[in-house]
Amino acid sequence: MTVSSDRQMDPARLRAIFGENLQALSADYPSVAGLCRDLGINRTQFNRYLSGESFPRPDVLHRICQFFDTDARILLEPVDDLRSSSFDLLGHPVVAGFFGAEPIAVPEDLFPNGIYRFVRRSFIDEAQFVMGLVLIHREDGYTFLRGYEPREAMRAQGLSTSPRDREYRGIVMRQEEGIMIIVTHRNSMACSFNFLAPETSFQRNLWEGYVTRTVREKISGIRAARMVYEHLGSNTGAILSAARTAGLIGLHDVPPFHARLLRLDQPFR
Repeated sequence: MTVSSDRQMDPARLRAIFGENLQALSADYPSVAGLCRDLGINRTQFNRYLSGESFPRPDVLHRICQFFDTDARILLEPVDDLRSSSFDLLGHPVVAGFFGAEPIAVPEDLFPNGIYRFVRRSFIDEAQFVMGLVLIHREDGYTFLRGYEPREAMRAQGLSTSPRDREYRGIVMRQEEGIMIIVTHRNSMACSFNFLAPETSFQRNLWEGYVTRTVREKISGIRAARMVYEHLGSNTGAILSAARTAGLIGLHDVPPFHARLLRLDQPFR
């Protein structure tokens, strides 16, 4: 910090820093009430933390730090300073020039910001398909993905259906013929690799490709499937309509042109 020792020890200043940091860390969550439920913190008390009126107990601070994948320096240093204190992974000297500016720079005319609808065959039940929505957005020179697993798919596997556990995020990078996306859940040791290329024959808002999972080969289920992305942008009507049909669906609910691009009658190579 660049403040004096007296200001560092000022409790009001420390509470203010913690409150500002907590506001920044909470900004990605659409619902404060949902965030409080996931954290297991009373909303009134959480609001006192946000406003700088109160400090959390050590056990609550530990819970907050684990949730946001940070450390107790959020009591002392602005969160932006914490984020900038470590190497940017893709710019690390070991891989600089290999994962560098070229793959990171994803032009918006290649893959625009906004909401996308995607469809692919289910990894668990090959007779069903997954239709979902993801958000593509840019921040600090990177292109990111964010979405949520269908509740019924998580429930069918005996997994938690809470928003925190259903959420997945990813980073988008440019490739020679399109883009790739590495996607994972919070603190997960598994991920998926997605490759998409523009579908140029008919519509400019469609991308086709495939998705693979980082799991062992099994007798049941599949690890790779074709996938189609459709850019909905900020078209509220189209987004709401897609949201109503999102989840596990049958073949008859897959849009005809999407089914054509999935080439369901041909083996995946």
